[in-house]
Amino acid sequence: MSVLDASAIRYLVVHCSDTPDDEPMGAREIHQMHLGFGWHGVGYHRVITRDGVIEAARPDYWQGAHVYGHNEISLGVCLIGRSAFTDAQFASLETVLRGWLADYPDACICGHRDFDYTDKTCPNFDVASWCLSRGLRVGPPPTA
Repeated sequence: MSVLDASAIRYLVVHCSDTPDDEPMGAREIHQMHLGFGWHGVGYHRVITRDGVIEAARPDYWQGAHVYGHNEISLGVCLIGRSAFTDAQFASLETVLRGWLADYPDACICGHRDFDYTDKTCPNFDVASWCLSRGLRVGPPPTA
């Protein structure tokens, strides 16, 4: 795995596991799933369970495997579920993003679907609108 250059972090990317909303899982299960893809384990840096627990996944200094072509300049957080995220998850997401913004003040928050190379809908909500509703600043959409 490659070590990230903290000064190069440009994107804080919100994902979802795209698993049934009632399926209990966490970082350990995502780790097993991603090993099955042939990756070096969990591709995200944080995983947020249905009850809002923030689980550590890859350390922030390791390059993720969560957004094709941009892993060396991004950190990824994954909400467990598909579309019916809980209030606890959104509160924890805000905590993660505010913490990362403190450490990476030049980074922009975006959803996986905001990258123009993908047709994915992940995380299945408009991250920019959600950020604005929480008083989190958003930046320009990602570029190729």
